Amino acid sequence: MALLDLMASRSIRSNGSPSMLMKALPFRSKRLQAVIGLLPILCLAGCANVPLQQGTSLTSYQGLAAHKGLLTKAAMKADRDTLLEARTVRIVPTEFSPAATTMIKEPKDLRLVANAIDRSLCVSLSDRLEVVGYGENADLTVHANITALVPTNVVASGVAVATSFGSSMVLPVSLPRIPLGLGGIAVEAEALGTDGTQKAAMLWARGANSITEKPRMSQVGDAYSLASKFGDDFAKLVVNGKSPFGRWPEVPSGQKIWSTLGGKAKYAACRTFGRAPGVAGLVTGKFGLPPGWSDRGAVSQR
Repeated sequence: MALLDLMASRSIRSNGSPSMLMKALPFRSKRLQAVIGLLPILCLAGCANVPLQQGTSLTSYQGLAAHKGLLTKAAMKADRDTLLEARTVRIVPTEFSPAATTMIKEPKDLRLVANAIDRSLCVSLSDRLEVVGYGENADLTVHANITALVPTNVVASGVAVATSFGSSMVLPVSLPRIPLGLGGIAVEAEALGTDGTQKAAMLWARGANSITEKPRMSQVGDAYSLASKFGDDFAKLVVNGKSPFGRWPEVPSGQKIWSTLGGKAKYAACRTFGRAPGVAGLVTGKFGLPPGWSDRGAVSQR
């Protein structure tokens, strides 16, 4: 998820010389280098701007270190030693601020986005920690809150879907998404220890871009896509005790791949958030259909 952020930051530090990414590439094709070099520019040109939004759900907002990425804005802190000592975690279902609720017509769509965060958190935290039920004792308690949500323009998304299909009929690849009506999301989250004190915290915001987010004809199309990215980023902060940004993407674990494909989650506590849509989600996403067409949401919402 942070690959484009990493590409941009390392290219900027090179002060005009070939970026570290180019040095690492086994091929020196000028065409390939030109395409990759243009990616950060294209993303900036077609990216929704969503600023960080501080809410009121965290126990503390002190000492947060800012991350200035190409796509993702974040501020975070972590008590690394305490986090690495933890063995169990429980997840409080994600909530949303009053401001976020006013931006979306259908409450069920907002709940779908919140559940996508919980599901992503649960699966990613399972890489190292045992996830227990909400009423059970745990070394860490994690909760998130959606502080802002920029709705996706449904009409613009419909046009983008039609344009993409049209271009794929005459070109080897489809054209990038039309950078109009892009949505986004801002979230804050923290992990508390058994003594109730904050062990990790993050403010996070990201807008959809016309390269990596596919158009979906839903007000929460982009927010839904970005929700899982936030969940993965915050889970990595908790699991590793350090920033998830500025590093090359890791190879996903077997349990994460299985869960993403719609398989049963590693821990029973994660199954309350339902299974990922898997192949059905890929199909509906390809055709730009609303996420609710393939994602059944949390078990309690059915």
